[in-house]
Amino acid sequence: MGLFILTLCAAAQAADEPFTGPANWGGTGLMETPTARVLKENRYRVGVTFINPYRHYYGAVSPFKGLEIDGRFTEIIDVPVNPGSAYWSGYGNYKDKVADIKYRFLPETKYLPALAVGIMDPHGTRLYASQYIVANKQLFPFDFSIGFGNGRYGRTPLATSGEEFKLEMINQPREWLSEGLLFGGVQFAAAKWLILMAEYSPIRYEQQKDPARDRYFRTAPPSKFNFGARLRPWDWLEATVSYQRGEQVGVNLSMAFDLGVPLIPLYDQPYREKKELRHHPLKERVVTALSESGFSDIVVVIAEGELDVEAHNDKYYYTPRAIGAALRALASILEKEVTKEDLEAAPAGGTLKIAGVEKVRLTLTERGIPLVRFTTTAQDVVQYYGERFTLKEFLSLAKMETATRDNLPGRKENRNWWDWGLKPSFETFINDPSGFFKYRLGAEGWVNLYPWRGASVTAGIAGYPINDVSSVNAPMPQAVRSDLWLYTKEKANLGVLMFEQMEKFPYEIYGRVSGGYLEVQYGGFDAEVARPFWGGRLLLGLGGSYVKKRKPDSLLAFKEEDYKSWYTTGFVNARINIPEIEGSIDIKTGRFLAGDKGTVISVSKFINGVILRVWYSFTDTSIFTDQYNNGYHDKGISIAIPFRLFKGSDSRTSYYFGFSPWTRDVAQDVDHFTSLFNHIQRNTKLYLDKDIRTRGSGLEN
Repeated sequence: MGLFILTLCAAAQAADEPFTGPANWGGTGLMETPTARVLKENRYRVGVTFINPYRHYYGAVSPFKGLEIDGRFTEIIDVPVNPGSAYWSGYGNYKDKVADIKYRFLPETKYLPALAVGIMDPHGTRLYASQYIVANKQLFPFDFSIGFGNGRYGRTPLATSGEEFKLEMINQPREWLSEGLLFGGVQFAAAKWLILMAEYSPIRYEQQKDPARDRYFRTAPPSKFNFGARLRPWDWLEATVSYQRGEQVGVNLSMAFDLGVPLIPLYDQPYREKKELRHHPLKERVVTALSESGFSDIVVVIAEGELDVEAHNDKYYYTPRAIGAALRALASILEKEVTKEDLEAAPAGGTLKIAGVEKVRLTLTERGIPLVRFTTTAQDVVQYYGERFTLKEFLSLAKMETATRDNLPGRKENRNWWDWGLKPSFETFINDPSGFFKYRLGAEGWVNLYPWRGASVTAGIAGYPINDVSSVNAPMPQAVRSDLWLYTKEKANLGVLMFEQMEKFPYEIYGRVSGGYLEVQYGGFDAEVARPFWGGRLLLGLGGSYVKKRKPDSLLAFKEEDYKSWYTTGFVNARINIPEIEGSIDIKTGRFLAGDKGTVISVSKFINGVILRVWYSFTDTSIFTDQYNNGYHDKGISIAIPFRLFKGSDSRTSYYFGFSPWTRDVAQDVDHFTSLFNHIQRNTKLYLDKDIRTRGSGLEN
């Protein structure tokens, strides 16, 4: 009977939670071994582990269901990189950067275990490389794991791979089987806040090519069994204390959060018309309502029973949310002009005139260029916001168009001629021989002028009073980015001083030309054209630039003696959108800044405004004469974080952070102040139809 009850309990509880804590290196696991458990989709963690002689600084994220990616810097205590070398004198202990990926391809069922495959450190030095398969079965409150892996978990360590990715599991399966060893363990949920762990780790420290071996592992550790206790006082905090290798006490502290969830709940005060305005003309009332709701450049035309409104969205991250805010403001005016009896007598989708208005058309613009037009009736607006029918019913009676490009005639009210912004800035420069971690801390400010439709003049400056950026690396012979530190070591920069003109042509073709100081390193000219296809499922475009390198220690001067007098780029761009999983694939093919030709492939995941992106390049690097660029593939990760997650109300501002080697010149492009793909992306019919029906990004808050 007891076993029967336990089995029923296990069937009900069979899920990754609560056994999703981090192993030593940050990926989900026990202590030294992984499990088939993964973080919940759209969840991330950051943390630090100390288990002598290693200190791991890590981060992990699950961008898609079942997929977990982690990255870390591993520091080996009291093991210098190159003792006695002045070149490495400021670097400190040996450090290695590692990235891993795990995919749970089979979720746990009532009778079958969860199965996952993992690839650890497949690129570069591969000091901690392994490929493994692991299974987990939960008999709550126990969770059992057993796996098989090579390399770090196998009989012999794996060889370095340079710029290649090596996967012996796939390319040499027989060798993987012969070299692999078993590992496993068990977790016990003693309480909601406490998990006890025990594992068997097959790692042969005395045989690794790990730089720690000569100092710490000349002989095998006393034990291959590890024991630990994981405490979770809150859902977002975990602390693990362990006893590993029969001789070392370890500590692992991590924090985990859901991406895209506001730390402060979003609330935007709905517009309520003041009593003294109710006798003013309808046009004036509409302008006031929209101005106080986060809109500018407002044009209102009332004629022949139609209310046409054009406005620029100043506030809302999602265009459909802006549509909802505008319609809600209109509803607060129109509802006062009709009786409850008239509304109840009118059928849904009817033609009841309210304040002389039957049809309502709302056009939202960006820099004066129409993006989307939403058409409905005054009656339906009042009935929907009066909760007389559902969102589905309201949208079935409305129409949304993206091909519109003509402005309404008339004077713009609440004209937005200019705006400005100021935000804190923290930039890191990691892994230079003169010092592992360098940074600059300060602020960036900018001013935008909008003289006419599609035009903008932008000036941006940055100041970093706290700045210790420097390098012992001399710029490469064909430096286009490896000399970036010469610019970022300055305490102040003129980042941008440029003119930009955008336009929307027939057939939803967008164009952009820019000229001036485009970014901190380059000035010149940049142009782009793009168009969505199949409602935004595919974006195609062309782009290119003709630029000159700026002088690092001068505000406005350009370099006269450089690798090239002028640099030219040209690209064919494509983006495949998969809104079902909020993913995108970008393909950028052409000529890059240094003259290398090839392709950069990027994969992005959108999570309520947070955008995770990874990229990898394939270019002809034979033009480079140095050993660092020749044969190199540019790679990196970035994250864009919307300010609305911290503000408590809506905002269009986002902060961008990127992590990639800054000592390489392969597959580089100038920074684009405006990307047409990003400008178009969520304003295509595919995403508008999706967002407008989603609570928080559409008409319902």
